[in-house]
Amino acid sequence: MRCPFCGEADTQVKDSRPTEDGSAIRRRRFCGGCSQRFTTIERVQLRELTVLKSDSRRVAFDRDKLARSVRVALNKRPVDEERIERIVNGIVRQLEASGESDIKTADIGALVMETLKEVDAVAYVRFASVYRDFREAKDFEAFLGRMVEPKRPQPQPELPLPPQKAPKQK
Repeated sequence: MRCPFCGEADTQVKDSRPTEDGSAIRRRRFCGGCSQRFTTIERVQLRELTVLKSDSRRVAFDRDKLARSVRVALNKRPVDEERIERIVNGIVRQLEASGESDIKTADIGALVMETLKEVDAVAYVRFASVYRDFREAKDFEAFLGRMVEPKRPQPQPELPLPPQKAPKQK
């Protein structure tokens, strides 16, 4: 691993430990050339993913871009950083497990929306506003209208009628 400070090719690993969710390894490294310390993170990659853009371009999948998008949607929401990492790891694992190396941006967006819908409704709407390219307030209104199902009136159980007295006969 090259040193990010001086470019020295020979760096030493001083400490290795798994991340809290066990999906990666954090390594503390030391550069003998400039004596700087830095951290690297090593993750399992099942397959090389390529993103098919809507304009037919093909670009390498960028996990950091996905993580930034999720963080922006969850900004100032009650979701801690560890949970965000688990969300991103889960999405990446689902993409890798799909069996496809080429993934459409629409599929990635749909997967992120599905995940955010379960985590936080505000983050779900924030992500949808960018992903679905909302232009006006009515776009939000239509989306929220579909999101919140109208409550249907529940049928009321029929109450038994009180027994009626037979009329007196004379």
